[in-house]
Amino acid sequence: MEGRQRENIRKGMAVAIVLKQDQQSGKLTEGIVKDILTKSARHPHGIKVRLESGAVGRVKKINE
Repeated sequence: MEGRQRENIRKGMAVAIVLKQDQQSGKLTEGIVKDILTKSARHPHGIKVRLESGAVGRVKKINE
């Protein structure tokens, strides 16, 4: 599923995000969405979310 569309992301979903400090390496961090931080309907680099762990990053993959 597409991580650049806000409508595809819901609280409680399992996702893989890239943290700000990991953007160069592309290392993904997995977790459960706590809050959706991006207000716009889409973002070219992925919708920004906060995970239940407190990590903030952009969604690169939605784990179904």
